[in-house]
Amino acid sequence: MSPIKLVVIAILLYFGYRLLVSDWRKKKDKSTDDPINEIKDDGSVEDVLVEDPVCHTLVPKKQAIHLRLADTREIIYFCSEECCNIYVNKEGEKG
Repeated sequence: MSPIKLVVIAILLYFGYRLLVSDWRKKKDKSTDDPINEIKDDGSVEDVLVEDPVCHTLVPKKQAIHLRLADTREIIYFCSEECCNIYVNKEGEKG
């Protein structure tokens, strides 16, 4: 084999190795991301905190229990089913 062929093969092997290592690192970095506080490439946050109107606990919006009011079409977020039931019972007593 000529020395030029050996150099070309070595260069191709080097670039192949670099591609495999960079792909492996990307997969590793994605698997360790925290999905709750995920930050997009543009710097914005993926999820926001909402306040439970009963106990005033802050809960990530994706994990919160939600209730859509029929008359106003407003969505209210709760930390648990228990707080949602307390809210529904209080609203039922008012109306």
